[in-house]
Amino acid sequence: MRQFEQSVYELIVETSTNLPGDVRRAVKRGALAENRATRAGLALSTIATNIKMAEEQISPICQDTGMPTFMVHTPVGANQIEMKKAILAAIQRATKEGKLRPNSVDSLTGENSGDNLGPGTPVIHFEQWEENFVDIRLILKGGGCENKNIQYSLPAELEGLGRAGRDLDGIRKCILHAVYQAQGQGCSAGFIGVGIGGDRTTGYELAKQQLFRTTDDVNPVPELRQLEEYIMDNANKLGIGTMGFGGEVTLLGCKIGAANRLPASFFVSVAYNCWAFRRQGAAIDPATGEIMNWLYERGSEVSVEESESAAAAEADAPEANREVVLHTPITEEQIRSLRVGDVVVIKGEMHTGRDALHKYLMDHEAPIDLNGAVIYHCGPVMLKDEEGWHVKAAGPTTSIREEPYQGDIIKKFGIRAVIGKGGMGKKTLEALKEHGAVYLNAIGGAAQYYAECIKKVNGVDFMEFGIPEAMWHLEVDGFAAIVTMDSHGESLHADVEKSSLEKLAAFKDPVFK
Repeated sequence: MRQFEQSVYELIVETSTNLPGDVRRAVKRGALAENRATRAGLALSTIATNIKMAEEQISPICQDTGMPTFMVHTPVGANQIEMKKAILAAIQRATKEGKLRPNSVDSLTGENSGDNLGPGTPVIHFEQWEENFVDIRLILKGGGCENKNIQYSLPAELEGLGRAGRDLDGIRKCILHAVYQAQGQGCSAGFIGVGIGGDRTTGYELAKQQLFRTTDDVNPVPELRQLEEYIMDNANKLGIGTMGFGGEVTLLGCKIGAANRLPASFFVSVAYNCWAFRRQGAAIDPATGEIMNWLYERGSEVSVEESESAAAAEADAPEANREVVLHTPITEEQIRSLRVGDVVVIKGEMHTGRDALHKYLMDHEAPIDLNGAVIYHCGPVMLKDEEGWHVKAAGPTTSIREEPYQGDIIKKFGIRAVIGKGGMGKKTLEALKEHGAVYLNAIGGAAQYYAECIKKVNGVDFMEFGIPEAMWHLEVDGFAAIVTMDSHGESLHADVEKSSLEKLAAFKDPVFK
């Protein structure tokens, strides 16, 4: 097993930088279903560009490489202790070389370990089997989509759908509700794995295991196959769309598994995964540790590109969104002229800010003048050499986590624009209106696309928070995002959520009896 550590490292790099073929086909089908000139169509076009850039540059598709989760099947006699040591060493190396973002944070102190190692991270599941090779699979599931996982205990009352009972139709309602509640916060269009039964822990494990299935496989259980097909036929009718912008494509895949349960418990667990569905596997020779073959189709064999049919659809599209170029610092007058739907292109300096920084700024002054500034909800992947810091991946993080702070910080510091993904709530919307600011929705997961817009790292504060949570000062040119919440009280996110709830109610009546 001399080559095992190197093989795991190669698996990590492949998973982080190159979407497998079946996922690419699903994204391509989604792109063909959307009008390219709409907001959703623009998002899918950006996603396609980002997939290609990540593959060519061998850099993370999305900056949030999640909590690496390994599923390892080993032959009888394999030394799992040594294999675990090799996996940990490969994780450290991949983090050091910028293929993984340092994501392991002490839950009590908030300290980032810096190497993705710590109690509980990475997650490694070993299981012995009777085959004569090692089957190792990895999934990188980011925090934004992980936060949209949901578990139901039946019977239950579900918003828009009424009562969900302990039967197949109740399960159907739970899955539809899971898609609805995610909205655009999990980087839709997404994939879901569903676990029926088990206990609270094994139900979630079963749901995540479904994500290791290929998107085009066929469920061997007739009832579950029928339910998977039903969800794929109907979830997209909710109109949530890519990034929650509204549109035809909300769900790209649905896989369902079932396990026995206790008489008193009936759980339906849903694991939500973003469009950047990063999972790969390898069959490894137990004698040498070398990769024998990949377990999922290599992504480079399937290209996600603009097609003739997509180009033809553009001719029938509505008028393109207005594009406005803004140089930082930005004035209130410039902000008040913007409306939901405008595409804003930022030039100048912007500043990253996530959970730790927002909490800090509530009680402290900022290290720089933020009047007229742009705050970017982003935890980038950064590498440092003799020339300084370089951005390796820099897509947006889910903004709703900052809802308790954002309105107060806008007021306190005079911030004019907040960039993130998934939208924010009523408190932030009121602050935008009162103080003259906007929320800009960047394309979730497009970490290479946005990294290319960053021309220079001007500096950094609060490195004690860890690289993802530090406040990076970035010089950008051509950084484009869409106004989805403006200074006039309009919110695209609120409109889409209201509309999708009305559409969800159409699925209230029983289908499976």
